Amino acid sequence: MMRQYLDIKEANPDCILFFRLGDFYEMFFEDAKTASRELEITLTGRDCGLPERAPMCGVPFHAADNYVARLVEKGYKVAICEQVEDPSASKGIVKRDVVRIVTPGTILEGNTIQEGKNNYIVSITSVNEQYGLSLCDVTTGEWLVTELANTEGEHKLLDELAKFAPVECMLDEVTFTETKLKDTLKDRFNAVVEMIPAHVLDRDLSEKLLLSHFNILSLDGIGLSQHPACILAASSLLNYLKETQKNELSHLSHISYYNVNEFMLLDSSTRRNLELTETLREKKRKGSLLHVLDHTHTAMGARYLRKCVEQPLIHKDAINDRLEATSELKDNVFLREELKDYLNAIYDIERLVGKISYGTCNAKDLIALKQSLGVLPDIYTSLENASSPLLKGLYEKFDLLSDLFERIDVAIIEEPPISLREGGLIKTGYNSDIDELRQIKTHGTNWLCEVEAKEKEKTGIKNLKIKYNKVFGYFLEVTNSYSNLVPDYFIRKQTLSNCERYITEDLKTIEEKILGADEKLQALEYTLFTELRDFIASHMDRLLRMSGVIASLDMLCSLATAAEVNNYVKPLIDDSDCIDIQDGRHPVVENIIGHHQFIANDVYLDQADHQINLITGPNMAGKSTFMRQTALIVLMAQIGSFVPATSAHIGVVDRIFTRVGASDDLASGQSTFMVEMMEVSNILHHATQKSLLILDEIGRGTSTIDGLSIAWAIIEHIANPNKLGAKTLFATHYHELTELADTIPSLKNYCIQVKEMGETIIFLHKIIPGSVDHSYGIQVANLAGLPKEVLDRAHEIMDSIEQASSRDLRDVVQTSSKTVPLIETAKQIAVEPVVSAVPEQLDLFVSHTESEIVKTLENLDIMDITPLQAMQILYDLKKKIKA
Repeated sequence: MMRQYLDIKEANPDCILFFRLGDFYEMFFEDAKTASRELEITLTGRDCGLPERAPMCGVPFHAADNYVARLVEKGYKVAICEQVEDPSASKGIVKRDVVRIVTPGTILEGNTIQEGKNNYIVSITSVNEQYGLSLCDVTTGEWLVTELANTEGEHKLLDELAKFAPVECMLDEVTFTETKLKDTLKDRFNAVVEMIPAHVLDRDLSEKLLLSHFNILSLDGIGLSQHPACILAASSLLNYLKETQKNELSHLSHISYYNVNEFMLLDSSTRRNLELTETLREKKRKGSLLHVLDHTHTAMGARYLRKCVEQPLIHKDAINDRLEATSELKDNVFLREELKDYLNAIYDIERLVGKISYGTCNAKDLIALKQSLGVLPDIYTSLENASSPLLKGLYEKFDLLSDLFERIDVAIIEEPPISLREGGLIKTGYNSDIDELRQIKTHGTNWLCEVEAKEKEKTGIKNLKIKYNKVFGYFLEVTNSYSNLVPDYFIRKQTLSNCERYITEDLKTIEEKILGADEKLQALEYTLFTELRDFIASHMDRLLRMSGVIASLDMLCSLATAAEVNNYVKPLIDDSDCIDIQDGRHPVVENIIGHHQFIANDVYLDQADHQINLITGPNMAGKSTFMRQTALIVLMAQIGSFVPATSAHIGVVDRIFTRVGASDDLASGQSTFMVEMMEVSNILHHATQKSLLILDEIGRGTSTIDGLSIAWAIIEHIANPNKLGAKTLFATHYHELTELADTIPSLKNYCIQVKEMGETIIFLHKIIPGSVDHSYGIQVANLAGLPKEVLDRAHEIMDSIEQASSRDLRDVVQTSSKTVPLIETAKQIAVEPVVSAVPEQLDLFVSHTESEIVKTLENLDIMDITPLQAMQILYDLKKKIKA
């Protein structure tokens, strides 16, 4: 047996081998040490012909799923090794082999599989400057492929993968060895990353594998003939799944090519900043947009809603179709509530189909499927009078699947056991042989009672009992007090301390009939169950199509419920360049603090007079919330959801970019400012006039003059329709930027309304036209709880700076008699007022009598330079004065 184990382990060196021995999966040697440590189970030993005992540990086979899931969650692969022949029919050691390898991307059960989230595995190949992506969720049968240009680097690829958050990734050799992609995938998605063997990526073999799997003559039939990178990605993924899952993967019956430009493009930064599916800090679902919108009643609907949030639409007609359906379900309360009741009764059909395909389903799974199919006629009837195009389309796609329902209904009892090998699965009347064998079992019990009664009367042994165990079968038990009455035809089988056990010829004859019938009955019931399972598996396409219909219906009901519960309104969607939101609210924040406490705000953007809204105001006053809510309202509208506002007119945007907050990327040695600049660079290179930009505090990670100059230049670039011309919300503490409204007609100034009460300020969270020239930094520091002596000193320094506009901050603090730590604190608090003092220094420059500076100013044509150039000239003049 240990030689058999070592041979199988040698064939699967990268896996922890679960080796089936009786009712346990055993692990040996290093696998045992690893499993014992990771699963916190006892490590024992076993003699195996070696000088030392082999380390060993094990888990019960009926509880193995959870142990496997825990190992996979920790990044291990687990090979499941089973007996592959009947022990009673084998000679010598029972043949064993690996029946499945469980990996993060192929696990079917356990806590790692979330109902409302897909579990994707991805294969990535690079061919002719194209990345090929093949994504699959083996639990649901979803299989997607697409292509991306790799000439732009890895950013676009990572942005696309962020939609799916794969848990397992395979890369071709070039991508694996020559790029940083594998490290990024591990860090960003916590994914297991492996290299695709070179021999798998042969074009001819890849095509043959796909043609064979789909049973087609040409790849035109699945839309891949013109996508060589996709062919290699799809075939390498299929090859890996066949090798690890050891079955035909019949539920992967359809592969879909999609174009990344069919949906709104959202980069990784934007997804994180807008907290679409999880919160930024705690990575929790509660507090995300998905949490607010999710009122689904099925796992399929929850997964589909997540996809819709991750992939907003960009085609006006498709968006309006969803909005019409959502509107009908919102207004027709009776229909919505009726559908919700029916949807509550539907199990996860997609994953049930996956288990049926794998051959891992039990009778309870088939009953769950039957109950799900049983409500389809009611849903079909409810949709009969639907008027919106999308709901009518779902009604027309309906397949009642009544043949599958009836087949399960007549075959499987309502409450079957979990085990498939112990009988009790099949209904009486389904099969005549089963009925006959059950009669024998029933009569056998009567026969045993008759034998017991007859022997009691015949022998006079009043406490004689017929009992059973697996060693002797049925036997007669006689206590020692009646041993003198035992007749000669009783055959002794066992002597115990207080009794003797016997058999008789009659008892053995009855035993053979009963036990033979029981074994035959269990085998026949299992055979009939597998036939039924295979019949259902042959209709997988129908089941998966209907699961898609149910998911769509559930998603629409969820959006309608969210609209009703949260008092959302239907947006007007068109292809204009306008974003006009009245009384907009942040969907997540108002969900937390309450609808009546949230301060609503308007926003208007277009590409003519209101292309850029420049927003000033103190920290904590609500600038970031306002900008995020605008982005979320646009995104929700393009999902097909109603939005938190009193009215909203949304011209479809192709992308939303956000640059809100940043942190040091210490692993790659990048500072906050570098991260910020890289994100801004990505935005300026990839945004279009149809994009929406959310930019917060650009330039704050460097010196004041550098940051102001960069922010100024960025605004000019965005405002220029020949360079970008995107609709933009731009929040800043650089108050000098508000003067750009005089030179950029499409820029409008807005600010956060603040009420001052002495040294205290109250944030009114209202966006109003205009600008502020004060950051209220010290007041905010006061609210944050800084020590009073620090605040008092900050006021002194700020007063000194404002009075000594001709001296820089260094001159001021060097004349201070206070301690260095206090000076450093004051520098941080006073940084904003320093910016305010810069324009006042112009008086000094203008009054200077040195001929060189005067000449420079006299020759300066202020109408022929940009604001950035003007600032640089002033900066140079100031340096000359100090020199």
